[in-house]
Amino acid sequence: MENQMNGSGHWTEGMTFKMGLVTVMALLLLIPLAMIKRVIGEREETSQRTENEVSAQWGNAQTLVGPVLNFPVEVRGVLQNGQIEVSHTWLHVMPEELKVAVQLEPEVRYRGIYKTAVYNSTSVTEGAFVLPDDMTGVPGEIDWGKAYLTFGVGDNRGIRGEVTVLWDGVKLPTQSGLVSNDIASSGFSVRLPACKDCVGKRMAFRIEMELSGSQGLSVLPLGQNTSIEIASTWTDPSFTGSLLPQRREISEKGFKAQWTLTHLNRNFPQYWTGRKFDVGEHQLGVSLFLPVNHYQKSFRSAKYGILFISLTMLVFLFMELTKKKRVHLFQYLLVGLALVLFFSVLTALSEHVGFNVAYWVAAAAIVGMIGFYSFGILHDRVLAGWVVGLLVVLYGFLFVLLQLNDFAFLAGNIGLIVVLGIVMKASLKLKGEEE
Repeated sequence: MENQMNGSGHWTEGMTFKMGLVTVMALLLLIPLAMIKRVIGEREETSQRTENEVSAQWGNAQTLVGPVLNFPVEVRGVLQNGQIEVSHTWLHVMPEELKVAVQLEPEVRYRGIYKTAVYNSTSVTEGAFVLPDDMTGVPGEIDWGKAYLTFGVGDNRGIRGEVTVLWDGVKLPTQSGLVSNDIASSGFSVRLPACKDCVGKRMAFRIEMELSGSQGLSVLPLGQNTSIEIASTWTDPSFTGSLLPQRREISEKGFKAQWTLTHLNRNFPQYWTGRKFDVGEHQLGVSLFLPVNHYQKSFRSAKYGILFISLTMLVFLFMELTKKKRVHLFQYLLVGLALVLFFSVLTALSEHVGFNVAYWVAAAAIVGMIGFYSFGILHDRVLAGWVVGLLVVLYGFLFVLLQLNDFAFLAGNIGLIVVLGIVMKASLKLKGEEE
């Protein structure tokens, strides 16, 4: 054994050769580590697919678009041969005033071990239309006798019960579908009374609706002056869209968010014909954020797998060099496989008990197993304690790193510099080189 340590035997028995073999083994362990990363990705895809299936049955994420006042327009043009070409389009008029109040009642639905956030909502949309005096920009003849009020809904399957529409205080019946898909692709329409001498007149509306959906809800601020309020008992909202709420309150009882906008906050006019403008980019709202995505954390932790493997094997190599302890290559392999197994156990447990609990249970199991195995290999409690101490520090550092967001990259690099410095300091104790 001393001949091997001092390099006086055959070159294949020297420590340099063994270090090379251990390095190759560590690199080969990246293969099962990559397989575990792939499994984590597949489990996350299964979770997302299950969430989409629940959403499809309950109702997808909803978007409220409207209401919009619509008039058919007949456009006449003269062809080169002198014939008159007649085409039809729609005039879309946005509300002068728009106020939307939504109350979300969320719940978490489970399918197996997977979960998704769904909700029932009640919304009140009210305001008024005022037709401008100057409609010279309309390229055709407006049919004032066929006025329609349209209201876009992201997923019509989520509509629950009757939708109440009041127009100037009069309740009007609704019909499924939209008379025009220029602004929204799904929703409902209301045939309005003939618009006679309505230019400049204030026409009030009020729409009450119950709507089910999942994951989140958005509103399009179509009014010249728009006020939006969304409230819920959900405690972890994630505000989405082109503009964050000006006022928001988040507590253990839920949240309330308010937006106030004018026509200066949008990139479309008060009226136009056809599909000249895309209003979808202006939507804003809230997503019912599920606080912990354990798959993403598991995947992030697996990225540090090579660090665990290389440092642990370095410790065993230092013990071979400085303490004259012999560790077989097969024993290196078993320790490396145990370290890789941690990330698989972590993913499996986190699906049932949450990430934090799963992390420490998996870490305790792997550290305990490697600790007892190290004592069996080295026959020295102090040296086995060094191995356990290293793993405890590594797992503790990784856990703290996973809790960080903005500073995770910086903290990771600082940690790597510290680790490299410690390894360089320890390597100074190595005596000489192999002959």
